[in-house]
Amino acid sequence: MASAEPVERGARTIRVEVAYSPAPRQVDLQVFELPAGTTAGQAVLAAGLPERHPGFDLGTVTVAVWGRAVTPSTVLHDGDQLALCRPLIVDPKEARRVRYRAQGERGRQRISGSRSR
Repeated sequence: MASAEPVERGARTIRVEVAYSPAPRQVDLQVFELPAGTTAGQAVLAAGLPERHPGFDLGTVTVAVWGRAVTPSTVLHDGDQLALCRPLIVDPKEARRVRYRAQGERGRQRISGSRSR
């Protein structure tokens, strides 16, 4: 387990997971012990994401704790899982429409042909 910064002996610490996906099918997951009172933004900096991932910008990602969006100033608690979500490139609904149109008549025949009476 990595430690982002030296923590005073006897000081209260929290364990936090930081997950970031710089590209599809790539995940940078780290577990840290940080001082109690650490914010989400401080945890991102402690994880060294800006140094390891060129182009990383905290202003363009959504910061989430256990899947709920939070601000970088949110104080983390022991056991929190911090996820940094990249912005969507394509609207999921539009991508689904494009796939449906690409199937064309072939996809519609399969669906209507599978019904039995």
